[in-house]
Amino acid sequence: MRRLALVVMAAGLPLAGFAQDAVIRIESKRDAEAAAAAARWASQFDDVVTFPLPRGWTAIAIGPLSPEEAGKRIGALKEARQIPLDSFVTVPEQGVVLTPAGEAAPVAQAPAAPQPDRPAPGAYLRLQSVQTRADADAALAEWRKTFPEAGLAELPNGWFGVTLGPVDRAAADAWIKVFKDGDLVPDDAFVSDAAELGSAIQAGAAPDLPAPPPVPAEMPPLDQVQRALRWAGVYDGEIDGKAGPRTRDAIQAEILAERLSTDPGTAMRELIARRDAWRTQVGLATLDDPATGLSVLAPMDRLAFDRTERALSIYGPKNGSGAALILFSQPGGQQELLDLSGLVTALGWVPQPVRSIKPGHVLLEGANDTHIGRAEGWVRDGRAEGFVLIWPASDAQGQARIAAEMADSFARKGPAANDAPAPGSEPGAGTARP
Repeated sequence: MRRLALVVMAAGLPLAGFAQDAVIRIESKRDAEAAAAAARWASQFDDVVTFPLPRGWTAIAIGPLSPEEAGKRIGALKEARQIPLDSFVTVPEQGVVLTPAGEAAPVAQAPAAPQPDRPAPGAYLRLQSVQTRADADAALAEWRKTFPEAGLAELPNGWFGVTLGPVDRAAADAWIKVFKDGDLVPDDAFVSDAAELGSAIQAGAAPDLPAPPPVPAEMPPLDQVQRALRWAGVYDGEIDGKAGPRTRDAIQAEILAERLSTDPGTAMRELIARRDAWRTQVGLATLDDPATGLSVLAPMDRLAFDRTERALSIYGPKNGSGAALILFSQPGGQQELLDLSGLVTALGWVPQPVRSIKPGHVLLEGANDTHIGRAEGWVRDGRAEGFVLIWPASDAQGQARIAAEMADSFARKGPAANDAPAPGSEPGAGTARP
């Protein structure tokens, strides 16, 4: 084995003459940290060298060695646990200068031959490996439908790998488990260090995959979680506060969709905060309507009171918002509820409705080119009552979210002022809001 110290003493120059020999890459550091790390390794081995990498990084290695010597030595060093297990043998590119640990890198040198870009340091999710470049390009295009940040590397063994990174190692380990559980990546996907990837063909972009919190967050009350999951469009079950399979599946779907945290408690708290911010943004406020005696959360920034008519209280669009709200309430039961739903259909508030009719409950949903309509009513305490929400067709997601908030908050606040008068009293239909 050649001893680097003897070579340096004889030549008195950096080791440009050995640029085509192999080295054992043991670590990579930012340039500012490389000298201290190299000195630490030099206290264990007498043939430690450094050489430059792209993006301001420096490689720390053992060498130069013949490829045969390097292959034998790396196995022995790993077995003895003297070097990191992700160390590897590489041949520096033509023109790369190896500098012995403790010496300053040369100030000037001949222009180096172009060398392939190296993946940025960090951990990578290895999504798929293929043998040919054509297959690799096709695989990358497919993976970018799920992970737009994915990149492509040419692996040291000549194959090609679709990668996602770089990310923090703890984040990579946590997210690959979540992605496997959600069937977003195959079971044979794994995490590796940048040093194992060879050269970057298409670097991709660092994904925003946060590391898990040191301590898992407490899960919010499950009824709040279910309402937030419904708002996000991933849950259509009952709001019962129970941790059933549909709730668990919806939590997993939300984590996969938003990728804010692998910790369910943290992810659900983030979701609830987003829902609260949205409620403020769309102007949801409590509407206490004296004509019907009903109370409901409604987008009052987009509604203006219009009039009352018998069992109805009507709010039209404000400032051309295209929104409208009709509250209805009258004494009665299922038949009165069906009569009111027929009125809603006849007036075109819910176009070509799809009906869901159950004892004590009616739901009508429909849309045309201009608006979405939803009418929902209940029989409660001897009254048939509910609401109709009309919303611009261009905002289907907002309509669904607002309708869910209204159904959750719908309640009776007090007596209905627009109930039919008792026999002998004056009628009060068609009145305006006092």
